[in-house]
Amino acid sequence: MEIQLAQRVKALTPSSTLAITAKAKELKAQGFDVIGLGAGEPDFNTPQHIIDAAVQSMNEGHTKYTPSAGLPALKKEIVNKFIQDQGINYDPSEIIVTNGAKHALYTLFQVLLNEGDEVIIPTPYWVSYPEQVKLAGGLPVYIEGKEENDYKITPEQLTSALSKKTKAVIINSPSNPTGMLYSQSELEAIGEVCLKHEILIISDEIYEKLVYGDNKHVSIAELSPELKEQTVIINGVSKSHSMTGWRIGYAAGSKELIKAMTNLASHSTSNPTTTAQYGSIAAYAGSQEMLLEMREAFEHRLNTIFENLIAIPGFTCLKPQGAFYLFPNVSKACELTGYANVDDFSQALLEEAMVAVIPGSGFGAPKNIRLSYATSLDLLEEAVRRMHQFVDSKLK
Repeated sequence: MEIQLAQRVKALTPSSTLAITAKAKELKAQGFDVIGLGAGEPDFNTPQHIIDAAVQSMNEGHTKYTPSAGLPALKKEIVNKFIQDQGINYDPSEIIVTNGAKHALYTLFQVLLNEGDEVIIPTPYWVSYPEQVKLAGGLPVYIEGKEENDYKITPEQLTSALSKKTKAVIINSPSNPTGMLYSQSELEAIGEVCLKHEILIISDEIYEKLVYGDNKHVSIAELSPELKEQTVIINGVSKSHSMTGWRIGYAAGSKELIKAMTNLASHSTSNPTTTAQYGSIAAYAGSQEMLLEMREAFEHRLNTIFENLIAIPGFTCLKPQGAFYLFPNVSKACELTGYANVDDFSQALLEEAMVAVIPGSGFGAPKNIRLSYATSLDLLEEAVRRMHQFVDSKLK
């Protein structure tokens, strides 16, 4: 019997980040000295007090189901986090804990979108946004965040992209893959458009704790009660507390949306992993010292390698304000080295220079590559040296 797959999955594009990481691991397993810069996770272990709290919870017998929307104690800590960090108040009924921030987004789109509804997605974008929209029957509508505007969209662009079918717009700040940050004034201008046209704002703030220099993260939901009412915040402990494998994220928004998401979760995942939730309580209730150390390490790496990266012929790059990615435009490097496109250039970097980067085509930015600096400084410096040597060897 031949199995006929559902049309909804036939149109999916595989994750380019996972694909390049798998290829790099395959080469490593064969004995090649590959430096992988594709990682979307901190290279630090989860802080010990979080691990200890999770182990203690199991030893105390907390190994059963929890409410579908998450443990009340964890939701309380998330409420406190919003008060401390953004100065905004949420009722626990306005929060759902999910199996990672990705699951929060997926569940949100499933309860929000009807067939043909449009979601505005600025480019460059995180690879899963358009795929999740399509899985929910929605249509991604792309707006180009131009390089000359720090890869961010303007209120004029947003207004031009609106239609009668527009349901929501996604704002990711700090951004994966660019590392750029929306300022308060920029968010206010975008917020005015959304309020005027009654467009839901999906604010992905998963990298909020990783902001560098004098830059400051601002949530669009903290700017006014009206914007809070019209925003769903997506966040989690994966990046901030180096807990990617624990799979704990959350969404904060209107009771109506959160209730619908909870109902869906009850029929799909039952609840987030109990042990991971207890670890996440400790993450928010305990010491935040490790967060500062990790942020400082990322900023030091960025400042150390940035000048060497932009010294590579044909590489131009905006200096990131947050997250842990560099997103250089390498279209000129492709031209100089004779490669037809960035995908071919990235493949050659992996096979010849043994450096794994993510081609920007997966992010809606075919002129760029994404490099993660969530790895040791020694490896980062060696990777940049290899890339420079690779380009120099190909110059015509």
